[in-house]
Amino acid sequence: MHPKSVIRLLSFITVFMAAILLIPLLVSLGYGEAEGVDAFARTIILMVFISLVGIILTHGCEMKVSVKDSYLFVTLTWVVLTFFGALPMQFTHVLDNFAQCYFEIMSGFTTTGAAAMVGIDDKLKGILFWRNMTNWLGGMGIVVLFIAILPALGVSGTPLYGAESVGPTKDKLRPKIKETAIILWGIYTGISAIQVVLLMLGGLDWFDAVTVMFGTMGAAGYVPHDASIAYYQSPYVEWVCTIFMFMAGTNFALYFRILQRKFSKVFRDGEYRLYWKIVLISTALVAGNLFISGIYNLSDSIRQAAFQVVSFITTTGFSSTNYTLWPTFAQAVLYVMMFIGGCAGSTGGGIKVVRIGAMSQLFRNSITKRLHPNAVTVLRLGDETFSNDTLQAIAGFVGFYITNAIIGTLVLSLTEADFLVVHTSVLLTLGNIGIGLGGIGTDFTFAIYPQWALWCFSFLMLVGRLELFTVYSIFTRDFWRR
Repeated sequence: MHPKSVIRLLSFITVFMAAILLIPLLVSLGYGEAEGVDAFARTIILMVFISLVGIILTHGCEMKVSVKDSYLFVTLTWVVLTFFGALPMQFTHVLDNFAQCYFEIMSGFTTTGAAAMVGIDDKLKGILFWRNMTNWLGGMGIVVLFIAILPALGVSGTPLYGAESVGPTKDKLRPKIKETAIILWGIYTGISAIQVVLLMLGGLDWFDAVTVMFGTMGAAGYVPHDASIAYYQSPYVEWVCTIFMFMAGTNFALYFRILQRKFSKVFRDGEYRLYWKIVLISTALVAGNLFISGIYNLSDSIRQAAFQVVSFITTTGFSSTNYTLWPTFAQAVLYVMMFIGGCAGSTGGGIKVVRIGAMSQLFRNSITKRLHPNAVTVLRLGDETFSNDTLQAIAGFVGFYITNAIIGTLVLSLTEADFLVVHTSVLLTLGNIGIGLGGIGTDFTFAIYPQWALWCFSFLMLVGRLELFTVYSIFTRDFWRR
């Protein structure tokens, strides 16, 4: 362990985030919101001061980052930056207490999209811009963005990248991890810019276009309006968001393969093929149910079904209508989508398509072995073959995920809220989903919970975003043993 290195890195990334906070400060300034300008300015000054103290105290230390250091640094980064990110909300009193402010920003950074805020339309523009911007920053990863400048500090970003990246495999697009980070963020920014242009062509002003893009590309679902995407009453906007939500749920390494013109690798990618098959089949099932039920005509059934299926499977959490009024079968399909999530290497949450695919293959191979004990089975998804270590990691993750959901439900049932609401709340925060069913629909707010429960939900969002092991490892004896 190298605690001074962790403190120094944490100090630098805090300064880095303070610089980013200048953007919402300028938005507040542009809209003439003195209260917002004051809140962001005070936060930035505090962040810079504390960071300088940390940098001075660790001056001259040898910068070394082990695997343990990376786990500690990544976890502390999300905890500390969420604390500072919540201060502008606290200073402007847009929420009732700091627990709600912390929950709101943790929900943004982890791309969960669960909200404690009500009356969103009336809030300060600068605050709303920052709230949505956390979606975008957290989507590709705060630390991954920071890694791009790490070589200037004399630190390798490889262990940090592995600690924050999601999925059972870590795509390394270039030999140097810095180049991988730059490529991923470059692709992410480029696709984001295209969506902003398309939304503005659909009639949205720059503020709504940018904030909706933040929620879409981050697969988080924050919108600067209580009615979500339904506020715009625009089939065009819904189709644009559907397409870009689907893109955000795709492994971003595949976009790099497209730029390299390695199209065959994209189409042979087993996870990607399973991803779009699930989306197409689920959309057809929901659209058929809506059309047969007479709720919409055929074209509207397809549009609404595609939007909500993609919103749920990518864990974005946008809503284009009150889907809780749909037939039971359509809601059941959406419920299943909640647990799947996007692809590994995407901005989506959930268990991930690759794990679902691997587990289904494992079940099939288990049946084959029972029927043919001497058969030699190989578990593969597309061109990818899974090693025993990877399978063990996937099985361990799924088992630990279920355990967290059970324990979380038991603990938060102490709030005395309705059991289904509590259980669904746990699943949504752990899976970084944000909205769901079973009493948690388009108008649900986590403000119904007491402050201690919001801290628990914040922890669930954190461990869900960092895929359990990065966070939980620091609570083990082995972690602190020399």
